[in-house]
Amino acid sequence: MNKSNTPQKLRIAIAGLGFGKKIHLEALKESDYLIPTAIYHYKKEKGPLLEKETGLNFYHNWEKLVKCKEIDGIIIATSPESRFELAKEALKNNKHLLLEKPVALTSQEIEELQRISLINNLSVCVDFEYRVVPLFLQTKKIIDENILGKVYLIKLDWLMGSRSDPKRSWNWYSQKEKGGGVLGALGTHAFDMLNWFFGESKKISGKLSTSIKERCLPNSSKSLEVTSEDICIANLEISNFDNTSIPCQVSLSSISRNGRGFSLEVYGSEGSLFLKSENQKDYVHGFNLKISSKEDNTYNLTADPLYNFEKTWSDGRIAPVKRIQSLWAESINNQTPVIPGLSEGLESQRVCEAIRKSSESGLNIKI
Repeated sequence: MNKSNTPQKLRIAIAGLGFGKKIHLEALKESDYLIPTAIYHYKKEKGPLLEKETGLNFYHNWEKLVKCKEIDGIIIATSPESRFELAKEALKNNKHLLLEKPVALTSQEIEELQRISLINNLSVCVDFEYRVVPLFLQTKKIIDENILGKVYLIKLDWLMGSRSDPKRSWNWYSQKEKGGGVLGALGTHAFDMLNWFFGESKKISGKLSTSIKERCLPNSSKSLEVTSEDICIANLEISNFDNTSIPCQVSLSSISRNGRGFSLEVYGSEGSLFLKSENQKDYVHGFNLKISSKEDNTYNLTADPLYNFEKTWSDGRIAPVKRIQSLWAESINNQTPVIPGLSEGLESQRVCEAIRKSSESGLNIKI
C-alpha cells in the first residue's frame, strides 16, 4: 500500500480506569489504526499520577474532552450507570464511540444513541469481544455450514465465582439501579452470542435471585443491601435463521465457587457441539471445542488458522479487544456500519429486560 493511501491514525481517548486502562489502553498501544491520546476521570486529583503513568493527556471535564478537536473517538468503559449520558454528549459533539456493555441501562437509551449516531453519521461499536475469538468464530462456521443439522436444543451455562466471597465489598455491581449484577456482566455477552449463532430470542421466561444479600462497604463494618442479581436462570425460544424455533436454556452465576465456567452445548440431528472453558481468571484462554458425529464419534477441533490472533498476551482479553478496536477503526475510515454495534447491543439489552420482567411477573415475555 502506498504511504499516501494509508489512513492517518485516529486519536482516541479512554474513559474508565478499570477495563479501559488495563485492557483497552494496552490494545491501543499495539494498534495500526488508533493512537491513545487522552484519558478521562471525573476526579481531578487523579490527573498527575495518570498522566505520569500513561503518558496521555488527562481530562476531568467531560464537556471539554468531547469538544476537543484533537480527539476523533472515545472508548467509554466506565460503570454502566454513567455510560448513556457520557455517550450522548460525545455523539452530539461528533465523536465516534466504542462502548463497553451493557451499553446503557435501558433499551430506550440505546435507541436514543442510535438516533443521534445515525443523524451525525458516526460509528458506534460495542465490545462484544467473543465475536472475534478464534474458537467462537469456528463455532459460528460449524453452525452456519449446517454440520449439526437441525438444531434441537441449546444449553448455555456460565457459572463463575467472582462474587462468591461474601466478604467482597459492596460497590456499584451490588446495585441493580446502577447496572450491576450478573445480567449485565455475563448475560449481555451470552445473549449476544446466542443471537449471533442462532437468531433472535422471541419468547422468554426467567428467574433472577440474589444469594448474598448484604455486603460491607470498603474498609468498613457497615453492611448494605445487595439489590442486583447474582444468579439468572432463563428459558429462551430462539427463532432460527430458517424460521424454526429452538429451545434454549441459560444458567448464569457469579457466586459459584469453583464453578464449571463457560459451557455451550448444541444438540442437532446430525451431531453435537461443545464449547467449554473452566478458566475462571481469563475470558479467553482455556477454551476447548469438541464435536460429535451421528455415529457418536467425538473429537477436538482447533480454529481455522485464518481466525487466529496475530499476537496474544498473558491477559487473554487484550487480543480480542484489539481486534474489536480494528473493526471500529475500519468502520470510521471507510464510513461503513460496524458489527457489533448498537443494533447488537439493543438486541441483547431487550433479552435482559424481558428476563427481568418475567422474573418479576412470573409470565412468559414475547419480544
